[in-house]
Amino acid sequence: MPQPSVPRRSPGRPPRISRAEVIATARRIVTEEGVDRLTMRRLATEVGSTPMALYHHVRDKDELLVLLLDDYAARALRRPELPDHPRERVVVAAAAIHEALAACPWIVEVLTADDLMSTSALWFVEQIVDGLVGCGLSPERAVHGYRAIWYYTAGEIVVRATAARRREGDDRATYREQVFGEIDPDELPRLAQVADRWAALTAEDTYRDGLRALVAGLLAPG
Repeated sequence: MPQPSVPRRSPGRPPRISRAEVIATARRIVTEEGVDRLTMRRLATEVGSTPMALYHHVRDKDELLVLLLDDYAARALRRPELPDHPRERVVVAAAAIHEALAACPWIVEVLTADDLMSTSALWFVEQIVDGLVGCGLSPERAVHGYRAIWYYTAGEIVVRATAARRREGDDRATYREQVFGEIDPDELPRLAQVADRWAALTAEDTYRDGLRALVAGLLAPG
């Protein structure tokens, strides 16, 4: 009795992939190895496809990074309950961004390109700009204020993440510790006063203190 024919895939034809699979694989690469290691060719290899097949889902690496940003923002960004005072709204919204991004420093590495932005994060940007306007700034100055807050937030996360990565598995004294251990108290008396506590002091989480000081400065008259 003849057997029913079974459709066969053309030799060399890559398996069909979904956008969700593409995003999940890209997320794993950047989380484990960093943004620089994510290429369309590498991603295609990881999903068992070809670079050309990926272009059915994303136009290029920039669009892929935007999809990763939106994916992360949708999963990690939580809209906080906002206080009534506009200045406090600015602080709470910025702190919520900081909390979410600090848990995933590669996101900041992408965002520091400054031309990639997640639409899922725009609500937080709106609260910061609106809060600054509510405190008396013009919309134009409020945008400048948001930029200063973002630079402070991203910079704080990048510096801490980079320092932690450099020190991972390395118990040797850092160059900074060597320098501070040799400070001349006659030339640098104030630094000598805190030299033995410098590492501990700079490791403290003072983000919100700095944020409040920055916002106060942005709103100061003149």
